Amino acid sequence: MTTLVYLHGFLSSPLSDKAQQTINWMAEQGLSDRLICPQIPMHPRQAIELLQQLIAPLNGDFCVVGSSLGGFFATWAVEEFGGRAVLINPAVKPYALINQYLGPQQNYQTGEIHHIDESFAIELREFERKPTQLERYWLLSQTDDEVLDYRAAVDYYQGCLQTIEQGGNHSFIGFELWLPQIWDFANKPNQPAFSIGKSI
Repeated sequence: MTTLVYLHGFLSSPLSDKAQQTINWMAEQGLSDRLICPQIPMHPRQAIELLQQLIAPLNGDFCVVGSSLGGFFATWAVEEFGGRAVLINPAVKPYALINQYLGPQQNYQTGEIHHIDESFAIELREFERKPTQLERYWLLSQTDDEVLDYRAAVDYYQGCLQTIEQGGNHSFIGFELWLPQIWDFANKPNQPAFSIGKSI
């Protein structure tokens, strides 16, 4: 049985709604021991170091669920270590957006203040990976994402399984309803497919 790794987004934490929904659903299924939901360090290099420590021992038997910037890191993880990824409104080329956040920024859940500088963009570019084994990815996007242009993810993950819902927002309304399908995707053989506006 695979291990699910939930990666929260920028300025977020395991206290976020989607992280908590994932934690609760896995507990309800008796699968808490198959879930890893870390607090990701703000600095990209430190985030990658933590992910290496968590994911390398799984020997490719994992599925990363990455939200926003967590989707960027999820892609890096799959390209480096195998496994699968479910990308929830993922950030594409986040290094091009980081200038919007330079200076002190507050974590949405914890209130902690983080100081963002130009080094973030440099390091994010270093860890960018293009998906190569397309059957390992599932993109879940909503068209009314107010933070990221969903079309960038559609283009970047072209050829991967894609579910694009009309409306919604960056937090991905109704995420908890997808958790059974996400778990199924995490545990099924790799089969390339493509869908629009419907579940797999």
